[in-house]
Amino acid sequence: MQELMAYLQDPELVARFQRKCGLYLVEGSNPGPGRSRSANGAPITQEKPRGQLQGSWDRQDSNSNYEYKDCKKPQYEVRNRLLHFLFLFSAALGHEVFYITCLPCIHWNLDPFLCRRLVNMWTLVMYVGQVMKDLLKLPRPPSPPVVKLETRVDAEYGLPSTHAMAATAISFTLLLSAPSRVQFCFQTGLLIAATFSSLVSLSRLYTGMHSVLDVVCGILITVVLILLTYPFWESFDSFQLTSPLSPIIALSLLLFLSYTYPELDHYTTTRGDTTTILGACAGCSVGYWANVQLGDTFEPRGPLPVPLPTVTALSVARGAGRSLVGVVALVGTRQIVKKLSLEALYSWYNAPKTDKNARRRKEIEVPSKFVTYTAVGLVNSILVNRVFALIGLL
Repeated sequence: MQELMAYLQDPELVARFQRKCGLYLVEGSNPGPGRSRSANGAPITQEKPRGQLQGSWDRQDSNSNYEYKDCKKPQYEVRNRLLHFLFLFSAALGHEVFYITCLPCIHWNLDPFLCRRLVNMWTLVMYVGQVMKDLLKLPRPPSPPVVKLETRVDAEYGLPSTHAMAATAISFTLLLSAPSRVQFCFQTGLLIAATFSSLVSLSRLYTGMHSVLDVVCGILITVVLILLTYPFWESFDSFQLTSPLSPIIALSLLLFLSYTYPELDHYTTTRGDTTTILGACAGCSVGYWANVQLGDTFEPRGPLPVPLPTVTALSVARGAGRSLVGVVALVGTRQIVKKLSLEALYSWYNAPKTDKNARRRKEIEVPSKFVTYTAVGLVNSILVNRVFALIGLL
């Protein structure tokens, strides 16, 4: 078993996958240990890359992650543009920004019930995955031999891959929840779910951000979480929507989890990203409970499952209008609440506004992000549909 895990964590396995997909590290762009090799295993000779990032890194820490400063970034050559853009696009589908944009669109254009299920499961798997990363502290693949195409999250640890976890959770939670709500071909849904989760998972290898072990563990952990929680989804729905304790528990528990997130000896984006997700979940949870109390959940009327909406020019225009108005409302809420919360916290802790690192402090980062995204979740679940009804988009 140890030999298998060591093999799956071998960075050369990732580098070979990258080379098979047409992505090559150019020798001479990195002063670090090891040498880049071509697809047949031979060292790459000096050559001009056809596609590259300029620069090199000046330090590689104990996490095998580098910091970019004013020097060069690693050079690489792309020999298969189609796969390059496919995997970069797939990688973008695994980021929090995509889910925070995509999930509300399911609420506005399909069924708030499905959005609620997805938000709950997404929050659970992301919290478990992020905490496991910072407790296990296993490094990401080093470069060389791999090419690293992302820098923002490189200071984070590697195992498990939360991109793989989120994509698997979203895909298969939707597949398991939708049959009771919407009429569709289950086999087609299964194919879409498998394709989406596979592309996002493989993109983590292509971008050089995870080992095969990271991705496999992320998928397996998500499968276990789905199997363990699935029997309780209906009971949790009932509690979340009808119990008077639901909003209190949602806010207090998720805020507590944000503040008790594991501490590291260096700053990474994991705590802030996790707080963002927990805050959005808290706001949505309170909002869905409030909708039940207000007497309108905006769910499909009539016997379930309902047919899939007919695609017409009018339905597409209405859907586009709802998405546009909704995104503007959420982005506007985020900008206003973020600015106000940061100003209040900077003033409370006497932090100079010119200090860019002040917002990384736990006492500023956690409450600011939690309040901001709780407000976003509330606007998404309570206000936006009512605006749609008011302006005739429902």
